[in-house]
Amino acid sequence: MDYITLLSILIGFIALALYLKSPHKSNEENKEKLIIEKLNNDIKELTHQNGQNRQEINDLQKKIEISLTKVESFEELKMTKTQLEERLKNIENERNNLKNSNISLKESEETRNTNVRKSLAATITLQESLEKEKERLNDERVRENEEHFEKMKLTWGSHEKDVESHLKMICRNNIINYVSQEDFPHPRNKPDNSIEIMDQLIIFDAKSPANDDLSNFPKYIKLQTENLKKYAKHENVKNDLFLVIPSNTLDVIKQFSYNIGDYNVYIITKDALEPIIISLKKIEEYEFADKLSPEERDNICRIIGKFAHTTKRRIQIDQFFAEEFLDTLSKARNQLPREILESVIQFENADKLNPPMEKRNKEILTKDLKEKSLELKKEIEMRNIPDITTKIEFKE
Repeated sequence: MDYITLLSILIGFIALALYLKSPHKSNEENKEKLIIEKLNNDIKELTHQNGQNRQEINDLQKKIEISLTKVESFEELKMTKTQLEERLKNIENERNNLKNSNISLKESEETRNTNVRKSLAATITLQESLEKEKERLNDERVRENEEHFEKMKLTWGSHEKDVESHLKMICRNNIINYVSQEDFPHPRNKPDNSIEIMDQLIIFDAKSPANDDLSNFPKYIKLQTENLKKYAKHENVKNDLFLVIPSNTLDVIKQFSYNIGDYNVYIITKDALEPIIISLKKIEEYEFADKLSPEERDNICRIIGKFAHTTKRRIQIDQFFAEEFLDTLSKARNQLPREILESVIQFENADKLNPPMEKRNKEILTKDLKEKSLELKKEIEMRNIPDITTKIEFKE
């Protein structure tokens, strides 16, 4: 822009010079001088102004350079801003995602806590129910044990009277002389029961536990075998003596016979009384025992031994099956569902067993027993029931 102005001024000077060379009037010379002076002044002023303009142009160029530098910085800042905005956006997105995840986790945590609280409440309820059921079962078990021991106590309490009445019945049925405690001929020591066979008194002393603890009962029985010496010392008392114990104490007894020296003691139950007494009565068939031949003596001993062994084996078998039945009943009570168990108890209470009733003065004939046994064997064969075989070993 300044170069065009200077060019215009030069053209003006050239035109003025050409004008001055042409002839004019003298009155105009002064005007020309004035014009020239004015032009010179204008040129100076323009030159001065041009210098100023150049300075301004330089300043402006510097400012432009500075501005360009600032623009570059601005572009860099703008780019940085764009990057920061992008990062900020990413951070905001990440924050939103984290916020959503946090909300989701809080909801999950709340749901989990709710489920845990419910599970804990259910567990506590179940535990309380189990504790109550455990207490109930313990109470039932304690009550059953108490009832069991009460029944045992009743059995033991009536044991002496039961043995006495059973002995009297056996003696009545087999025409044997029963000797009561009052009628025992020796005044100082009198056994509970005794019978007389061939002018010999056979002692049957009833013994039962003193309390619920059966652990001392075997020791008590052993001491009683030694105390029987007070009966065995009499000449008319047979040196084979019997202690009659309740059948529900057999499982704690390990020894059933004692050889004391001058006499023998046998541990039996009430169920063994009849076969033993019948075996002993067989001796009455002989008028004098010293007239028996060795073979006859052996036969008598063999029969008595067979009766004794059979009796003990029968007791052991009955005891074994009694324990098995009791164990089965206990498992049924503990393992069957409660509804089924209640139904079973109802049927059990409604049922009733009526074994053959024993009548006085009515003999139980061996012939009838054999016929009944044959009928049972035929029934077993008709139903193709296999024979019972077992390898059960019983303690002697």
